[in-house]
Amino acid sequence: MSRIATAAICLAIALLTYFQFPGHTWLQQDTQIYTPILEHQSDPTVLANDPIAMQRAHVAFTVYDETARLLRTMTGSTFHTVVALEQIAARALGIWGLFLLAGGGTTGWLVALICSLGAYIAGPAVLTMEYEPSPRAIALPLVICAMGLATNARFMAAGIIAAIAVLYHPPTALPFWAVFAAVVAVQRRWVALIPLGVAAGILAGSASFETEPGQTSALFSRLTPLDEQLQRMRANYAWISAWPASRIISSIAVFAGAVVTFWRNRVESLKEPRWFLLGLAALGIASMPLSWLLLEQGKWALLPQAQPMRLLLFGSLALQFGATVAGAAALHKNRRLESAGWFVLAYLLPLTPLDWRRAAVCLALGAGTTLAGRFAPAVALVAFLAIPIAGGVQNYPHLHTPELEQLSNWASSSTPKDAVFLFPDSGRSLDPGLFRTEALRAIYVDWKGGGQINFFRDFAGLWWSRWQETNARGFTPADLPRYEALGITYVVLHPSHRLPFPPLFENARYLVYTASPALQSR
Repeated sequence: MSRIATAAICLAIALLTYFQFPGHTWLQQDTQIYTPILEHQSDPTVLANDPIAMQRAHVAFTVYDETARLLRTMTGSTFHTVVALEQIAARALGIWGLFLLAGGGTTGWLVALICSLGAYIAGPAVLTMEYEPSPRAIALPLVICAMGLATNARFMAAGIIAAIAVLYHPPTALPFWAVFAAVVAVQRRWVALIPLGVAAGILAGSASFETEPGQTSALFSRLTPLDEQLQRMRANYAWISAWPASRIISSIAVFAGAVVTFWRNRVESLKEPRWFLLGLAALGIASMPLSWLLLEQGKWALLPQAQPMRLLLFGSLALQFGATVAGAAALHKNRRLESAGWFVLAYLLPLTPLDWRRAAVCLALGAGTTLAGRFAPAVALVAFLAIPIAGGVQNYPHLHTPELEQLSNWASSSTPKDAVFLFPDSGRSLDPGLFRTEALRAIYVDWKGGGQINFFRDFAGLWWSRWQETNARGFTPADLPRYEALGITYVVLHPSHRLPFPPLFENARYLVYTASPALQSR
């Protein structure tokens, strides 16, 4: 197969994963944080009163912001468009990496397709196929691409791709370098380490311009009791003691299953993939006791930022990869029952948690892949339709509504640029964060923004005090004068909290009032 044909297939699969399954999201998770920062960087008068948009250090150790701003300037498109294009391109490279890891051919495409179905790892709340176009969503498939290149002895190319991954999200890419450095040492290909040094220099230079004095001191600081209390309340996924025992056991079981699949395929062609996939999966298992020791006992402030337990995703990826290769190997030897069992295991992860309906889909896909023989990739393609339709798997809610769009359009056209909004009865809804970016208007406080307490101690205190004095107290009409004193300009309420005077804006889901009594009386 020609290089052009291979590239076209990888891009086609990437588009399939983006538009069909596992899909993509926008302003539902981390892009609610990154995009306001990008907008404020592009125009300092935008979101100047929003504490989320002011957190420049959040993008200090990544080129995600510089690249997004450059691409928007070059294309004239929105941030949504340019980072989505980056996400699709990265997915295509990751799919090529999976193809290379599996040795190419029919098995390579089968592995690329099944692993592209993704998996959710509940403990650290991470995905093998990220939906949002965040820095991690770009870095992870680049790491997978680097693995595939390295297994084909293309060490310099692997180093360059992995260095780019470091530039986007160091916590995701640096563990790969730990394994890659060992492989490079064995192969005596030291030149492949040069890109890492270049990436480190670029990040150091970028950080010197984007961080303020004292912000990097968190690297060497300890959490205070209040820091720990807030993080355990708002971001307990980084604290293994908050996990139920079943999650810890399942993580160990996934790793054990991955080891078994690679043991079953103990052939020379899988020597390098075993180094990378099992090596990173082993680091994921080691991250659990390490996190307990350094974070929960040592109170090291860096751990909630780096979140090393996200490496557990490589256990799920290794299991999916190894089970697919084992199924293909058994099929090649005409051991059909064994082959079907391996394929069922490979399809299991994107279908969890299981019910009878999803179990039936999993069994059907496993058996169908075996019966299809050399046309097995065609069945894997069917899985992208069968899992969401027949299996009823919906990876994320659809939060973008006409009512929220109407509200955002009204706010952006009818309120001052420096206005501050509050959604006091929204609870933990993601609506305020979507509104912030779509309307480009500041939000006084919201639940999603509280996830930043892992990164900034000053912000943690600010977020918690604002949350306590507004949303945590619930809403009553008597709160409006207090809101005005806090600097809040507009209040967005649910229709059930309609006030005895006309709103400035309303639709089926939202009412907007000014917090100023003087304006209310007009």
